[in-house]
Amino acid sequence: MSEVNFLNGFMVKAPHERAPDFVKCQIALKREDVIKALQEMPDGCDWVNLDVKVSKEGKWYASINDWKPKEKGSAPQSNGATASNDFDDDIPFAPRKD
Repeated sequence: MSEVNFLNGFMVKAPHERAPDFVKCQIALKREDVIKALQEMPDGCDWVNLDVKVSKEGKWYASINDWKPKEKGSAPQSNGATASNDFDDDIPFAPRKD
């Protein structure tokens, strides 16, 4: 598992117990800390994507999503599945016979 990176000054909390259903979380920004953290990011980092998550202990937090696509020309990453054009007849449905 990769290291979790946080955006300094950005906090996420569960919605208040009396909040309406459409309120999904509370987000608090400490302006000075967020601005400083954004200015320290590398050049070419125009967007900062955050994933809002819940820890095993139930605490809400946001982590920086730093996923980047593979460069063109590099080999695709295997997910453990083998690519094959040979199909078994173990499909979970039967073809229609009209």
